[in-house]
Amino acid sequence: MTTTPLGFLLTNGVVSNPSNTPPVTAFLETHPGAYTTTRTHNNASLVLFWERHLKRLAESVRILYNADPQLLFGPNKTSLPLPSSLAANSLLLHDLVNDSMKKVLPIALEGRSDGEELSITTLVSGNLGESGDLELEKIGGALDVSIYVGIYVPCVFGVRGNGAQLAVVGRGRDVAAAKYSDWVRIRKSLERLRPPSGTELLLSNDGDRILEGSLSNFFVVRRKDDNEAKEQTIHCFEVQTAPISEGVLPGIIRQLVIE
Repeated sequence: MTTTPLGFLLTNGVVSNPSNTPPVTAFLETHPGAYTTTRTHNNASLVLFWERHLKRLAESVRILYNADPQLLFGPNKTSLPLPSSLAANSLLLHDLVNDSMKKVLPIALEGRSDGEELSITTLVSGNLGESGDLELEKIGGALDVSIYVGIYVPCVFGVRGNGAQLAVVGRGRDVAAAKYSDWVRIRKSLERLRPPSGTELLLSNDGDRILEGSLSNFFVVRRKDDNEAKEQTIHCFEVQTAPISEGVLPGIIRQLVIE
């Protein structure tokens, strides 16, 4: 997903001056938390799969809270009390994010040119406050919500030069079931291994079975052998992708393809 440098950033209800807003990757590198990225479609008239992104975002927050709180709250936060109601508060998280969207999206829409689409990155970070303790009755107050909206420039499909050039460069992610901002920093070390013409870096734990891309899900379209394919139709092909159990992100597009 390609965005222009101009961005609109809202954090906890406050919109930053666009001239002082860093690129989205720089913002994610310096702020812990769970995040998701989507975009608009049809001249910014709708946001693609927004409810699915909210659901995955809430699930990422829950996974990080249980598996590695440092990825949600920042360094030196390794042991935190776990509210039994956290999973049930996905609706609260939805409300917090949707309230932020209602504030920043109209501003971004006004700042775009006709025909331009928008990329929308939502980051949810833990905030323990000065006391360093999580007040169980104020779960919403322990979460910082940031939404970064930039101008999205889609690739033109069907152009040979826009095809993906792939390279296998590293092992799979830790806590792969969640999407978290620290991965933006970690994957920079893989960039040194990117071939000059490479457009996406693939992850594999054994160099044989591909898990996913550093920015994307990975699929293979395979033609069944003659014993499997009785007729020369679309049914003689199958789509393969790594199972969640092997350590891949349950991506939105991945689930849509499976469905």
